[in-house]
Amino acid sequence: MATRSASRNAPAGASPFAVEAKRLVAEKFADPKVTADGSPRASVALKKLDTLWFATGTLCNLACANCYIESSPTNDALIYMTAEHVGRSLDEMESAPGRLKAREIAFTGGEPFMNPDIIAMLEDALARGYDVLVLSNAMKPMRRHEAELLRLRATFGDKLTIRVSIDHHTQAVHEAERGPNSWEPMLDGLRWLSAHGFSLAAAGRHLGGESDELARRSYGLLFAREGIAIDTGNPARLVLFPEMDARADVPEITEACWGILGKLPDAQMCASSRMVVHRKGEPEPRVVACTLLPYDPGFDLGATVAEADREVPLNHPHCARFCVLGGASCSA
Repeated sequence: MATRSASRNAPAGASPFAVEAKRLVAEKFADPKVTADGSPRASVALKKLDTLWFATGTLCNLACANCYIESSPTNDALIYMTAEHVGRSLDEMESAPGRLKAREIAFTGGEPFMNPDIIAMLEDALARGYDVLVLSNAMKPMRRHEAELLRLRATFGDKLTIRVSIDHHTQAVHEAERGPNSWEPMLDGLRWLSAHGFSLAAAGRHLGGESDELARRSYGLLFAREGIAIDTGNPARLVLFPEMDARADVPEITEACWGILGKLPDAQMCASSRMVVHRKGEPEPRVVACTLLPYDPGFDLGATVAEADREVPLNHPHCARFCVLGGASCSA
């Protein structure tokens, strides 16, 4: 299997999370039913919808070197989700069978706080009784909503969790990924959230050669120094993602792999979550299988949560690298 390179091995100006690996051959991930060697491809059924995600849009105040879904200040491939569309999707889900009624509603971007409807969307989901998770870089777009966030915190308490992206526990690596002058505004936003008692989490990435234990201990030292109340030993409070490169070689997942790897289909993200996206040029939002694959037509499952209740062939490098082999999930 390919190995991730540490920042010292990356080309000048490259992301410190860049993958140094053999390139993926075209024969892999070409057929949703079989792998390149003709083996039956693994698939995952929706066991129970736990998290329904909404992509608020791909516009972001940052242009990270290795963004999972290519968010930037100019990319509007996913247009802003509206509060009306969120409400309609929640209504549709609530009329579906019990197995399709989520516990948690989550919002991702882009930067969700750039969406003009973000507070209305959060409040709608909270008022319906859901746990709500919103992913943010905690920078200026979020800070513009301080008064509204404090109101939501006072009304709904820990039902609202804000997860802040911190690509590394060092400023140098974080800013190599997110750009100059992105470190201190992010920390300041985290300090503000912590000081006001928000239910708080952080999301980082695994740097090549750095163990999970070392990363968690280092993040813990950073948060203790900055007065930020996040339990880094709790995987739901500090989520560490594997690095992604869809062009790098990775094994395909066959039906036999479940037994070989000691993994379960029900433990994969697409067994418990779906995401609503609104792609530019399309009249209405669609439901996709995965938070990482909003554009791939092979993972577009329909117009409603009920239509999206079907098996997902693991026919993308992200399925192998992030979920099955990486053991990661975007949900808490």
